[in-house]
Amino acid sequence: MRIKRIGLFTSGGDAPGMNACVRAVVRTAIYHGLEVIGILRGYAGMIKGEMIEMNLSSVSNIIQRGGTILKTARSEEFMREEGRAEAAKNLREWNIDALVAIGGDGTYRGASRLSREHGIPVVGVPGTIDNDIYGTDFTIGYDTAINTAMEAIDRIRDTAASHERIFFIEVMGRESGFIALEVGVAGGAEAILIPEVETDIDEMCRMLMRGRARGKTSSIVIVAEGNKSGGAHEVAEKVKERTGLDYRVTVLGHVQRGGSPTVRDRVLASKLGSAAVEALLKDKFNVMVGEINGQVKLTPLDMIWTHKKQVDLSLYKLAGILSI
Repeated sequence: MRIKRIGLFTSGGDAPGMNACVRAVVRTAIYHGLEVIGILRGYAGMIKGEMIEMNLSSVSNIIQRGGTILKTARSEEFMREEGRAEAAKNLREWNIDALVAIGGDGTYRGASRLSREHGIPVVGVPGTIDNDIYGTDFTIGYDTAINTAMEAIDRIRDTAASHERIFFIEVMGRESGFIALEVGVAGGAEAILIPEVETDIDEMCRMLMRGRARGKTSSIVIVAEGNKSGGAHEVAEKVKERTGLDYRVTVLGHVQRGGSPTVRDRVLASKLGSAAVEALLKDKFNVMVGEINGQVKLTPLDMIWTHKKQVDLSLYKLAGILSI
C-alpha cells in the first residue's frame, strides 16, 4: 500500500512526552516525503472533522512541553458504529491513508474497530502514565509521572516527620500498581497497596504499631487509586478505627500527568514516534510500537487488551522486606 498522508492524534489521558512523540512522527514523516494531518481532540475531533495540516514549524519548541498540542478528549459517540462511520468519512475527505494513534488501551480498541470496519491502517504508540500497556517495558509519560510523584512524597515525608503522623498518599493506577510500587520502594514507604495484591488491613495495622512500639513516629503508606480495599481516604479510616493513630491523606491526582517530560520520556517518545512511521512505510499495520529490552518491537493491537502486563511482584516482596 502506498501511503502519502498520515493522520496523527492523541487520545485518552494526556501523558508527558506526547508532544515529543508528535514531533517525532511529524519530522520522520516529512523526512520520508509524507504529509501529516493533525487530528485535534482525538476521536471527538475525528468525528467533527477538526483537522490541521502539520509541518516542521508545527512541532518546533514542543519537545519539552507537557500535555499534548493536539489536545485530547473522550468520545462516547465514537463507541457507536455511526460515530466511527462519520470519522472514517472525514478521514477520506482529508485523503488520509493511515493513522498514528498515541494513547492507551481504549485508544487502541477504538482504532482497531475503525480499521476493521473501514479499512484504515493504524499504528499505535503507548502514551499513558500508568505503564499498564502490554508489549512495551515502559510507556510514554510513566517515568515523568513517577518522578513527579516521588518529589511530592519526599516533601510529604518531611512534614510527616515534623508532625509525627501517618500519611496515606494516593497515586494514579486504576487498574494497575506500577506507579505505586515504584514510588513506594523509592520513597521508603512502610506499606504499598496495589490492585494486584489483596490488602490485609489488620496486618498493616500490626506493622504500623510495631513501628510505633520501637519509637517510629511517622510513616508513609502509598495507595494506588484502584486498590481493592479502597482509596487512601477509606484505608486511612480503617486504620484509624483499628489503631487510633492520627493521620493525613494526600491525593496526588492529576499533578502526576503534568509537567515537562524527563529525558527518558523524551527519548522513548522520539524513538517510538519515529518507529511508528517506519512501520507504516513497511506495511506493518494494526500494530503498536513498543520498546522491550531496549529494542523496538511490534505487537498486534488485539493482543494489547487480551494480554495483561504484570507488575514485578519481586519488587513488592522487596518493599515488604525493607519496610520492617
